[in-house]
Amino acid sequence: MEQSRAKILVIDDTKTNIEVLEGILSNDYDIFVALNGKKALVLAEKVKPDLILLDVMMPEMDGYETLRQMHAQNLVENTPVLFLTAKADAKSEQMGLDLGAVDYITKPFNPDLVRLRIKNQLEFKHQRDHLHELVEEKTQDLRKTLKVLLTSLGALAEYRDPETGEHIKRTQVLVQMLAETLQKNPKFKQQIPDKMYVDFFATAAPLHDIGKVGISDDILRKPAKLNDEERAIMSNHAQMGFDVLVNATKELSNHPLVKICAEIILNHHERWDGLGYPRGIKGSEIPVGARLMSVADVYDALVSRRPYKEPLPHEVAVSEILAGKGTQFDPDVVDAFMEIESSLPDLYDKFRDSAQ
Repeated sequence: MEQSRAKILVIDDTKTNIEVLEGILSNDYDIFVALNGKKALVLAEKVKPDLILLDVMMPEMDGYETLRQMHAQNLVENTPVLFLTAKADAKSEQMGLDLGAVDYITKPFNPDLVRLRIKNQLEFKHQRDHLHELVEEKTQDLRKTLKVLLTSLGALAEYRDPETGEHIKRTQVLVQMLAETLQKNPKFKQQIPDKMYVDFFATAAPLHDIGKVGISDDILRKPAKLNDEERAIMSNHAQMGFDVLVNATKELSNHPLVKICAEIILNHHERWDGLGYPRGIKGSEIPVGARLMSVADVYDALVSRRPYKEPLPHEVAVSEILAGKGTQFDPDVVDAFMEIESSLPDLYDKFRDSAQ
């Protein structure tokens, strides 16, 4: 398959210069022309050129300002820019290079040098883009492998207790819905910057009770409420789960997905008012993933049947979540929950249908 021709955007207010460059380059490249900086910004966004030739001396918006505007609009992140200039002094070159230009081509143009410099820059760009693709491919492979590992760890809890397994599946969906909703809140731009992080939270959610694999069956499956001593033992599952994850992922401890998993496992029983466990941290000290998990965990427990209790109606469970706003739960997460709560009865019906 024939490789497509590279696209070059030429920005120059002098038609003679443009005609000369077209004569030098048009046999090998697709040439696009802008006669001023404003038109160049529009054309750069539309064409997405592989390389830009930018005249320095232009009226209204000179080449330096045009390049500043291109950077501000993220139009030249991976695009080499070569300045066209009759000014060959060191100060002018330094200014252009500081702005991100990769080279200067001086006027009058030497055709052979123009072709060679453009060829070299395009080859370098091709190599850099290829390297970026390889890195991204390896990153995706690592992410998939890590996701399989973490999902397998989460399945351990399901093998111990089928009831816990259904709880895991439901709360995973709830956490994803909450993360998607909270992503719209400007306060959480840093913690949930994109869809990839929404996926991280959803992937991490099933591991929140992984520590229960270390709890004995007579406590884990007791068909009645736990006494104080048993409750104290059960409360150790957050720390035990954290320790399991840390030991299983030592070489990947800095990966954001592993960090989110660890934060959710250790902190999903912490409370906004600081009265939770195991560390008694409060407010924004509690990682966002754990705050999402806390609301999802409690809602699911309220509407689910247990050996020692009947499920509460959806409306009552929603009232309980609202009652915990600002005390047990992060107020912003509760607000996100209220945006999705009307869809939860149908969602739970679907879970019941799939379990039959």
